[in-house]
Amino acid sequence: MPHAEPLGTQRLDVPCGHGGAVTPHVHAGTPGGCAECLASGSRWVHLRLCLTCGHVGCCDSSPERHATGHFHATRHPLMASWEPGEGWGWCFVDEVDFDARPVLREAHAAARGGPGAS
Repeated sequence: MPHAEPLGTQRLDVPCGHGGAVTPHVHAGTPGGCAECLASGSRWVHLRLCLTCGHVGCCDSSPERHATGHFHATRHPLMASWEPGEGWGWCFVDEVDFDARPVLREAHAAARGGPGAS
């Protein structure tokens, strides 16, 4: 059974017990790209947002796989796609996906400095 977790005024339903790892009003640390790839000059394919700390890392199709590396280094279990128009999330621990649109709407708005930013 999914767990509904508070998220500001939104609720994020996750099908695992890790909803408490979501930081309310999470902001992307480097909204324009993968933090490590930007620092090293590497390229990425797609971006992922850590829902605990806001780290932006590259996907597993990217050469460096920084989002997965971030999970292994920190054990932050939940991430979401940081690609425009996508709204899915993933639990690394339980290997289940979930609807991350409530948190992504706010995080994208904050990255743009627009309405909904906290």
